[in-house]
Amino acid sequence: MTDVTPDKIVSPVKEDTPVALQRRKLIAQGAIWAFIVVELIFFSVAGEYLSVSDKAFMDFENMLLLLKQSAPIGIIALGMTIIMINGNIDLSVGATYALAAIVLLDSMTWPWMQALGDSAIPLAWGLALLTGMALGAINGLLVWKTGVDAFIVTLGSMLGFRGLVFMYNGEQPTSHLNWTLVDFAEARFLGLHTATWFLLGVALLLWLLMTRTVHGRNAYAIGNNREAAVNAGIRVGPHMMINFMIIGFLAALSAVVFYSESGSVNPNDGMLFELWAITAVVLGGTKLTGGYGSVVATLGGVIAIQLLRKGLGHIGADTQTVNLVIGLILIAVLFLDRQLNRKGKQELRT
Repeated sequence: MTDVTPDKIVSPVKEDTPVALQRRKLIAQGAIWAFIVVELIFFSVAGEYLSVSDKAFMDFENMLLLLKQSAPIGIIALGMTIIMINGNIDLSVGATYALAAIVLLDSMTWPWMQALGDSAIPLAWGLALLTGMALGAINGLLVWKTGVDAFIVTLGSMLGFRGLVFMYNGEQPTSHLNWTLVDFAEARFLGLHTATWFLLGVALLLWLLMTRTVHGRNAYAIGNNREAAVNAGIRVGPHMMINFMIIGFLAALSAVVFYSESGSVNPNDGMLFELWAITAVVLGGTKLTGGYGSVVATLGGVIAIQLLRKGLGHIGADTQTVNLVIGLILIAVLFLDRQLNRKGKQELRT
C-alpha cells in the first residue's frame, strides 16, 4: 500500500464549462423576457377590474404604440449597454439628446437651408448626428487622456452640455415643424411605426457589433479586466473613445427620430433620460462593473420599463407611484444580482 503525501492530493475545483456558462447566460437573458410575460398577464387581469380605459391592455394597437414610445429611451439604452460593458457610464446622454434636437430644428430655419426645401432634411439630420458624435468624442477623449473616471467626466459634461442647451436659444423652446418629416415619422411599414424600425435596426446592428466583431470582444475584455486588456495589446483609450462616440451618435439619432415628428424642443427635454437608460440596461442584466451584458436583454429591459409605466397608468396609478415601483424593482434586481455573484464566487473557492 503506497502512502499518499499531502502534495499529491488534488482538491476538486469547480470550473465553469462552456456549456455551463452558456446555460447561465441564457437564464440571465431569459429572466427579463419572463418578467415581461408576467407583466402582460398581471396588467391584463388587473385591467379587467381596475382599468380607467375601455381598451384591453393587450390591445394590438396599444402594443404597437408601446414599442414606438420605447424608441427614444431604447435607442439610448442600447448605446449605454456598450458603454457599461466597457466598464464606463455616460450621464450626459440626456443633454446630448436635447442639444442635438435643437441643432436639428434650428438648422432648418437658417435661410440657406430653407432655400433648399426638403433637400435640407438630410443636412439637418447630419448636423444633429455630428453634434452627438462630437459631444461623445469630447467625453471619450477626456476619459482617455485624463484617466478620470467616466462617472465624474460625464457628470461634468452633463452640466456643461445642458448649459449649452440653455445658451443656444435662451430658455425658449426651439420649434420648426416640417410636414415631410412628420409624414416620415408617422409612417408605418408592415404595421410598425418608423421609430420602432429605428429601435429594432439599432438593436440588430449593435448585437452584430458586440457578438461578431473584434471591437465587441474587446469591449467585454476591457470591462472584465482593463489591465489585462492593456497587456494583451488592446488599445483601450481609442476603443473607449469610439464607444463614447457611438452613444453620442445614438443619443442624437434618438432626438432625430423623436423631434422629426414633434417639431418643438424645450431646454429641459431629455432630463433623467440617462437614469431611465441605465435602469433599462441594469434590468437587462448588464453589470455596473463591466465585462458582462447583452444588447438583446437591454431591449427587453426597455420594453419591461415601458410596460410598467403603461400598465400602472392603465390601472390608474399616478407618476409618483410608477417611479416608486420601478425604483423598488431596480433595487431588488441589483440586490439579487449581488447575491448571485457572491454565491458564485463562494462556489468557485470550494
